[in-house]
Amino acid sequence: MEILGFQLPLSVIFIIAIIAVVILWKLIKFAIKILLVVVVFFLVLFGLDMVGVFDYIQNLFSSLL
Repeated sequence: MEILGFQLPLSVIFIIAIIAVVILWKLIKFAIKILLVVVVFFLVLFGLDMVGVFDYIQNLFSSLL
């Protein structure tokens, strides 16, 4: 097979394709892990807000000053 004027064997193209798929899969797994961390972080913040922790801290600071 000829790509950009170079003659490449079919096995080299398959190896490059397999390496590309592995790299893309690792990138997708990393992105999913980051997304899960962000979602859990915002769920914790939402839970703390529902409980009223931030209101309590704000009232505590305003009473001290």
